[in-house]
Amino acid sequence: MSKIVFSPMRLQALRLIALVCGMTIAAAASAQQLSHGPDPLFHDGMEGITVGPSTDSDAARFLAQATFGPTDADIANLRSLGYQGWLNQQFSATPTYETTDLPGQTNSAYLNWISNVLGEDIGQNNRQEAWFLGALGGPDPQNNLLVHNDQLRQRVAFALSEILVVSDQNATLDGFPQGMAYMYDILVKDAFGNYLTLLNDVTLSPAMGVYLNMMGNQRANLAANVHPDENYGREINQLFSVGLVMLNLNGTPTTTPGTPTYTQSTVTAFAHVFTGWNWSDCDADGYDNFQYCGPDYGGSGNPPYGANFLTPMVAYDNTDPPSMAQQGYTGYHDNGTDPVNDISNKQLLSYTGAANGGVLANGGTAASDLAFALNNIFNHPNVGPFISKQLIMRLVTSNPSPAYVQRVATVFNSNRSSATQLQAVVQAILLDPEARYGQWQNPNTFGKLREPLLTVTHFWRAMGALHMCGQNIAASSNSAASNYAKQPYRYAGYSTAWATNDNQYGDGVDQASLDALTVFNFFKPSYIPPGEMTSLGLVGPEFQIGTDSIVANSSNTVGYHAYDLDINDACDPSDQFGDVKVNHSQDLSLAGSGQGGPTDPATALVAEYNKRFMSGQMSPYMQQQLLSYLNTIDSSWANGNEDWRLERIYRALYLVLSSPEYMIQK
Repeated sequence: MSKIVFSPMRLQALRLIALVCGMTIAAAASAQQLSHGPDPLFHDGMEGITVGPSTDSDAARFLAQATFGPTDADIANLRSLGYQGWLNQQFSATPTYETTDLPGQTNSAYLNWISNVLGEDIGQNNRQEAWFLGALGGPDPQNNLLVHNDQLRQRVAFALSEILVVSDQNATLDGFPQGMAYMYDILVKDAFGNYLTLLNDVTLSPAMGVYLNMMGNQRANLAANVHPDENYGREINQLFSVGLVMLNLNGTPTTTPGTPTYTQSTVTAFAHVFTGWNWSDCDADGYDNFQYCGPDYGGSGNPPYGANFLTPMVAYDNTDPPSMAQQGYTGYHDNGTDPVNDISNKQLLSYTGAANGGVLANGGTAASDLAFALNNIFNHPNVGPFISKQLIMRLVTSNPSPAYVQRVATVFNSNRSSATQLQAVVQAILLDPEARYGQWQNPNTFGKLREPLLTVTHFWRAMGALHMCGQNIAASSNSAASNYAKQPYRYAGYSTAWATNDNQYGDGVDQASLDALTVFNFFKPSYIPPGEMTSLGLVGPEFQIGTDSIVANSSNTVGYHAYDLDINDACDPSDQFGDVKVNHSQDLSLAGSGQGGPTDPATALVAEYNKRFMSGQMSPYMQQQLLSYLNTIDSSWANGNEDWRLERIYRALYLVLSSPEYMIQK
């Protein structure tokens, strides 16, 4: 894609970022009375949180934590229902899946529709389209009467995807986008379920099996120098459940220095437990193919491409056919009974209350041993605070107080046997007093840097993004012409959705669903940015991907949509694929009602963007600077037949979404 070139008038707007981010000496003298922090509104919570939200700004702030960005319609809906009513609505909303059809339906999932109905060849770009459909919500592209509104479930699934990480950076997974989509559907399905169920489903998902090497992991054979792979045995403990050191209920270490939660021998024991699992169709031909089977690549007479990625892994306790057992082959799962190759009575996590002291007795099956191991992990006292704190960090604030973590972890623990454990946890996170009032209680430590991808979704949702233009062409050589690239609710196009897929150049933000560089996610929860945050001991995970180049190119992405790509623009007849475009004209009435200039101020536009994008937290200083600049724009700025008020909208969007005040979600 070609570089973005701004006109001199637009370059002038870029320079005004300095006015939003800081002030000159002369300006300081005249504006010294204006605060750089939000107005300290009266929020003492005396009436109780559940009676809220009391203002549109409160509603927008809640939705910034619980969705992929507030819209005016969402704000009105939340105001009418209240926090609890909105949560109940979200908990009962129909899930939006990428490749899993709803019960009793065929091709209802996005990827199934474009593959089986439109005849497209599915790639990772299509998977990103499917993700955007869930993240942005709105009408379904194949049935506009069906509206996707499960915002909270989708937001929690995205948070979980940054804890239980798989990535298409893996070469095998990159070639099987529907397998990745199946993994994401697990996170969507279990977002409000029980964490033990989620651990089990993730453990047996083929994508995770490939990514962390549990797929085809077999018991030791010392004579052949074969040892179980330890990758999953380590990461399920370190990253998915208990962490590295013992924690208090409030998430702080129990000792200084920290007491390790496990040792290398523990990891080795878990690695031996996680043996004997493989693709669901390894023995379809009647022979023992455990060591040689792999993903379905399709072809004549074979299962469809990637079909076995859509079914959980299965256990292979015994060899098949029986004649192989007679030759000395004893199965692929280490159940502790082979005196040479197995670990007898495996010691897993040891903690007070652990079943059998955390010792896995010999003689179990692959399934029973897996169940024991996952229960051993799930019931560890660290899981409540470890997972609760990370979900708080992903949704609300990077540095929650220990008391906040403890309150949520207590809910996690009290709902261990509940089928809706995570639903209770999510509700506790969002309705906690610190979530609702923390920006006033702890103004110097509360909040989080917005992730680049979440900035895109917020912008698109708030500005009514649709896929426009494109041609009625065939998706592939095997399909007939269809509305392949003319669907308004398909969030595709070379310079928009697709460019977010691990591309920071041109018009990308270097972040996409299930696309982290490593199992440690796009950023580590423990990352501390250098400078003031280091001296204060504050973590800022998202700052780890806030490199100079990513910040610059993310700003370009915002600028591209702030100034261009409008849904009312005429389509280029040579444009085969179209783009995601936004509806600037929806805000024309806010931008002015006369000829512009100081006598026709942009007050309503600034107030609306303060609410819609910044939850009413724009500082008095930023409001004055923004308004002073926008009021210099008048009807003389009209560009041809274009309404001059659009110039105010373009610049307001760019300056707000590029400002430090917006980038920190408070």
